[in-house]
Amino acid sequence: MTSESQSLRQTIRQALATRQNGTVTVLSSLLTVEDTLGYIPPEAIEEVAELTHTTVNDVWGVASFYTNFRFTPPGQHVVEVCWGPTCHLLGAPAIVKAVLDSLGLAADGDTPDGGVTFKYNTCLGACAQAPVMAIDHQLMGRATPQSAKELVSGVRAKQVTGAGR
Repeated sequence: MTSESQSLRQTIRQALATRQNGTVTVLSSLLTVEDTLGYIPPEAIEEVAELTHTTVNDVWGVASFYTNFRFTPPGQHVVEVCWGPTCHLLGAPAIVKAVLDSLGLAADGDTPDGGVTFKYNTCLGACAQAPVMAIDHQLMGRATPQSAKELVSGVRAKQVTGAGR
């Protein structure tokens, strides 16, 4: 086992041991790992299986069932646009288009340089501020296509200067 893999396993164990949720399930454990790392590496599948006294296959079954889990590291910055009913009705499609155009993407995913990950979010929990987007977990309400372009430009500028996260 490489020192990088050992370090990753230690980070995963620490996250699982210190989480706030008292109920330990495969799903809650996977959510904790993704919240900590931004993705679920193979080492996490093994650690969650051990923690929950189940098999690696059972953990993969849960992880692969939920389409919001990712198994590769996200970009340096993560841009999300809420796609819930309120945001959708109040303009999310135009915001998605503006973000995708700004990032040079045709759909959700990572920019070729790995600097930004764009994803849809089923609910960012701020319906009163719809339409809503988030950059690196920072919510921005009442977004417009123009404000979305400006925010994405700001993210790209941080990426170039090395600022951010």
